[in-house]
Amino acid sequence: MQNMLTIISNALCRITGRHAGARVVVSRSYADFTPAMTFDIKKCDVHRLEEGPPLKAELTREQGLQYYRTMQTIRRMELKADQLYKQKIIRGFCHLYDGQEACAMGIEAAINPTDHLITAYRAHGYTYTRGVAVKEILAELTGRKGGVAKGKGGSMHMYAPHFYGGNGIVGAQVPLGAGIALACQYQGNNQLCVTLYGDGAANQGQLFESFNMAALWKLPCIFICENNKYGMGTSVERAAASTDYYKRGDYIPGLRVDGMDILCVREATKFAADHCRSGKGPIVMELQTYRYHGHSMSDPGVSYRTREEIQEVRSKSDPISLLKERMLSNNMASVEELKEIDVAIRKEVEEATQYATSDPEPPLDDLCNHIFANSPPLEVRGTNPWVKLKSTS
Repeated sequence: MQNMLTIISNALCRITGRHAGARVVVSRSYADFTPAMTFDIKKCDVHRLEEGPPLKAELTREQGLQYYRTMQTIRRMELKADQLYKQKIIRGFCHLYDGQEACAMGIEAAINPTDHLITAYRAHGYTYTRGVAVKEILAELTGRKGGVAKGKGGSMHMYAPHFYGGNGIVGAQVPLGAGIALACQYQGNNQLCVTLYGDGAANQGQLFESFNMAALWKLPCIFICENNKYGMGTSVERAAASTDYYKRGDYIPGLRVDGMDILCVREATKFAADHCRSGKGPIVMELQTYRYHGHSMSDPGVSYRTREEIQEVRSKSDPISLLKERMLSNNMASVEELKEIDVAIRKEVEEATQYATSDPEPPLDDLCNHIFANSPPLEVRGTNPWVKLKSTS
């Protein structure tokens, strides 16, 4: 019997051209994967709404891979920024976004590229989802000429078409976002503005002034509070008499959403966008999320919360792991395929790092450029009185 098996094996090898004992690797075709699935998602808490977003969400295989690739890129980019900061290659303020990736990707998946978005200083993730390359973001962090703001903005001041930063003053972007929504309404272009802020900014007076104007004029503005549980080193329970941030608009409808589930964020944002575009005015969303790093790189992040708390969130609620598990358990992707994506992302981030550390810094002559829309001469008080620095746009 053994001899017969050997004869058959050798005959097959001659036919296929393979050596005896060679491992046959069977690659799976796209037809082997589930093209789309509908998932149950967590119900949103609602305020002044008769009904909320749907309780089911469809995910196609292509969408899942895109969401995974984007969130994983943001994660790797932020971990690289952490490394470069500790090497003192990145200096100054630096607020990392790892842990909150489902918020940025979920919002972007629900709005149009022509819609507008403005956020606070934890802006790297949104800069990427709004279309800026990893190398331009990292080069901006290292203060290089090839950065998205030509090396002069740094971590908190990055911009792209329809993306207005990156704002360093707590809460100051909220009235600006309401103003952008006013421009959308004035121009009648059916666009809207997503205006983001954190739980730490939620008690700012300027938010409520913006809410009032937006409600009076029925502005197409989605006000989104990214509640990551801590404003700097202070927990929301110690900072706010009411932590129901989605109800803070009072007379404005609100939603409280699981910000760690990309499908929950996407469906809630679609619902909010439809609300705004239909002329019903603004809406407030609270995304319950979590940051793995401290408030900024100067904050170790474990003096006001335990390492065990952070690890529990990582193990039970990580947005990338949740999406990965959904796709693998429903045959929408293979482990090997996702590993290939991971390898490609690591390579992209490493190449971006090489660029961000070798690109030259902007020259001194560039100091006063891009200040004005036109090009008037600029006099800088206190310097040599016979020298005028020129500003070009």
